[in-house]
Amino acid sequence: MSDPALITGSDALEEFMGRLSKKAGVKAAIALDRASGAILKTTGQITSIRKAKPTGSSSLPTQATGSFSSEAATSSASSPDQAAEELAAMVWHFVNAAGGLVEELDTEDELKLLRLRTKKQELVIVPDAKYLMISVLDTRPA
Repeated sequence: MSDPALITGSDALEEFMGRLSKKAGVKAAIALDRASGAILKTTGQITSIRKAKPTGSSSLPTQATGSFSSEAATSSASSPDQAAEELAAMVWHFVNAAGGLVEELDTEDELKLLRLRTKKQELVIVPDAKYLMISVLDTRPA
């Protein structure tokens, strides 16, 4: 008999992503590995958030290990997977930069939440020890 309290990490992640994607205004959700930035799970339409750039037009630094490899940047086809990889790379670098800023300000403090609001959408990013949870929301007109 299995104990319901012993839910595996992937099951908990699956359940969380399912609940998040059903919330009003959520266009997409992405779960990244905190250490490498690798995409663990996506829901929603990533291509509605950011279209994949043509080959070689990305100005993002690539990560030697993990999911942001130079092979992904040189893919010949624009695809939803490529758009998700590019978005994940941008968010991962943004979170690491923000975390570095917080650490420089106070070494005993830590980053808990980032909100990035534009005219078209809002990204809510929650860094965890294992994951980066990203939800992309529609912005309501003011």
